Amino acid sequence: MAASSDKIEIDVSLVRRLIATQFPQWADLPVRPVRHDGWDNRTFHLGDDLAVRLPSAGSYALQVEKEQRWLPRLAPHLPLPIPAPVAMGRPGENYPWHWSVYRWRNGEIATHAPIADMSAFAVSLAEFLAALQGIDADGGPLSGQHNFFRGGPLTAYDHETRWALAALEGRIDTDMARSVWDAALAAKWMGEPVWFHGDVSSGNLLVENGRLGAVIDFGTSGVGDPACDLSIVWTMFDGESREAFRETLPLDRGTWARGRGWKWKALIVAAEMPGTDRLEVEKSRRVIADVLADHVRYG
Repeated sequence: MAASSDKIEIDVSLVRRLIATQFPQWADLPVRPVRHDGWDNRTFHLGDDLAVRLPSAGSYALQVEKEQRWLPRLAPHLPLPIPAPVAMGRPGENYPWHWSVYRWRNGEIATHAPIADMSAFAVSLAEFLAALQGIDADGGPLSGQHNFFRGGPLTAYDHETRWALAALEGRIDTDMARSVWDAALAAKWMGEPVWFHGDVSSGNLLVENGRLGAVIDFGTSGVGDPACDLSIVWTMFDGESREAFRETLPLDRGTWARGRGWKWKALIVAAEMPGTDRLEVEKSRRVIADVLADHVRYG
């Protein structure tokens, strides 16, 4: 996550100036913020059919050119729509990074939208990820700073995870949690690199008519180990929907073990660093309990 000192003010006025100077053909279109915005990027409506997306910090700016290059190549092979780049903006108006204009996609993010059948939703998402993993990964972006090392070995987060485990001593079953983490580290990825999304969360899934309609925000995508895409199993699904996802996306035990390891962030939140939201702490504790139960059940 970028340091707060790296953040800059991104508002409607800035977007209007950038559009006016770099894409005057759209200068008369109204600009307004989206209702539910993200942290890594700020997104704005541009008229009815376009969206402007600007990285909120330098560490996220590395993702712009990647998405511009690869999203059009991935889209034809996927069963659901993904973001469609229209143009790439350059630094200007005291904004220091490249930015993007996309086609606007209708739909409500799954965090806030009613879902008609959660098991069917889970199956659709698993089918999407299976198709993504099946796309030729030759030349794709390997794990690195551009995606915070998703798709690479979990050792990149070993220090933070062990700090959180020590901080949680006596508050969760840290012996079991260490077993989960150690199992994830031991289950090394031995396959060829495959495409992964990198941030499969309810905020990056669009719902239309109660069903999964699109998958957005490929900023942390890349090629490598797909285990990082399993995190949603323990944050959005449970019971039948969790099993439906697992059965539709059949992966080996090692990949599932690493997938449990990719919930290391839940440990960080549960450790209650200063400023941590209380509701997020409680949510993370529930996620940790589910991950531990999954480890006991499946090993």
